[in-house]
Amino acid sequence: MDSLVLDVKGLKRRFGQGEGVVEAVRGIDLQLAPGEIVLIMGPSGSGKTTLLSMLGPLLRPSAGSIRLCGIEITALTEHDLPALRAERIGFIFQDFNLMPSLTARENVEVSLNVAGVRGAEARQRAEHLLRELELGHRLDFLPGKLSGGENQRVAIARALANDPDLVLADEPTANLDSGIGREVMRRLREIAKQRGQSVLIVSHDDRIREFVDRVLWLEDGLFKSTRALVRDPVCGMEIDPAEARGHMRVGEVDSWFCCQGCLEEFRASRESAPAFRP
Repeated sequence: MDSLVLDVKGLKRRFGQGEGVVEAVRGIDLQLAPGEIVLIMGPSGSGKTTLLSMLGPLLRPSAGSIRLCGIEITALTEHDLPALRAERIGFIFQDFNLMPSLTARENVEVSLNVAGVRGAEARQRAEHLLRELELGHRLDFLPGKLSGGENQRVAIARALANDPDLVLADEPTANLDSGIGREVMRRLREIAKQRGQSVLIVSHDDRIREFVDRVLWLEDGLFKSTRALVRDPVCGMEIDPAEARGHMRVGEVDSWFCCQGCLEEFRASRESAPAFRP
């Protein structure tokens, strides 16, 4: 069995021909492990949307390989791709993309229907997911009656409805204020980790960093090095030391933490309290 959810090698995408050719993605390698949450950042025009579209798979690459749980996506026919997208990939969009005439529950049920799950089973699974996302009191509300954060949580439930191996999120917090965006990301991370689902996020929002395991910087169609990251010894999340919520030195070893809770858990595990500086 393939141990990687996503294994991308030498991925390229060109647009145009001759002197007008544009290389949007120029030979990318990328691997995602089960349950891993990765954030791809970069300036506008760096190739983020093109990359996400190829991983979708909504756009054919010009060259390279994309394997999803051992399945070579680039070898599939157009006839095979819809079923793969419905059953193995969940999508979260910047603008939610909910059907305005359907309730929150019905929007999630539609995703299940596309994958062949119907009737009482679809209804029960949709309700269960929405309750997990603390929307049990909004099951029969139309999107127009929900807040931005609630609509995004409905969109997350829809993306997770068919237990996909991979969730692709395009600017999931762009239309949300800071507090709501943090809560949406916290819930997405929590549920994805519980289910062992891999999540790939494309965003300009630097606040998302604290909720992911790894950050990649995409520029001019290639991954480039970012500032050195460190790993929280409690939760395993990679963080920028400059943005850490806590720091502790034990002897000559420094540790940084993504949140106060991880710091306190680490401190409690020590026999004696070492020096600490925030």
